[in-house]
Amino acid sequence: MISFEALVFYLFAALTVFAALRVITVRNPVYAALFLVLAFFSMAGIWMLLEAEFLAVTLVLVYVGAVMVLFLFVVMMLDVDLAQLREGFWRWFPFGAVIAAIMVFEMVMVLGARQTSETGAGLTRHAADYSNTKELGRLIYTDYVYPFELAAVLLLVAIVAAIALTLRRRKGVKSQDVAKQVAARREDNIRIVQMPAEKQMPVTGDQESEKA
Repeated sequence: MISFEALVFYLFAALTVFAALRVITVRNPVYAALFLVLAFFSMAGIWMLLEAEFLAVTLVLVYVGAVMVLFLFVVMMLDVDLAQLREGFWRWFPFGAVIAAIMVFEMVMVLGARQTSETGAGLTRHAADYSNTKELGRLIYTDYVYPFELAAVLLLVAIVAAIALTLRRRKGVKSQDVAKQVAARREDNIRIVQMPAEKQMPVTGDQESEKA
């Protein structure tokens, strides 16, 4: 007899696989982003079953609530020509097939490793006061501190590269010189002129006739 927890796991797993397949097979990029949101929610449910509440909440808040919303805004604002995107598909298909085969091989190697096969061997129920966030922080900064620092360096390099590509020199683009703005003085931009408080206006003929 299958348990309720196993039934929920298979349900979330099936939803994740279905959503992942639809992400890469659907033609509309907006629908692909929405199916990716469904995949994130399904993975969050699986992590909840594994008592990884912090990772599940982070996945929903950060990726679904921020990253995917940004993706949807970009996709919906850009006028994407789907016909142009499909051009050259068969030309790059062999290269994509090789990359996919390498990824499948790596997944099989990871899933078949001894460390991966023994991951769920000693799962036990924790007490109500068990802190998933505290345990995750302890593992990151003790057992996995070097991979964590390496990932941080890679992300920093990616950010610097993205900024360098975005801020490249282009013709006809107006930009501000921050150094000149900081070094600006009041005397360079404002000229104080002394003027009399009152100035008598000349009397015209119409005004004289009105006084008479």
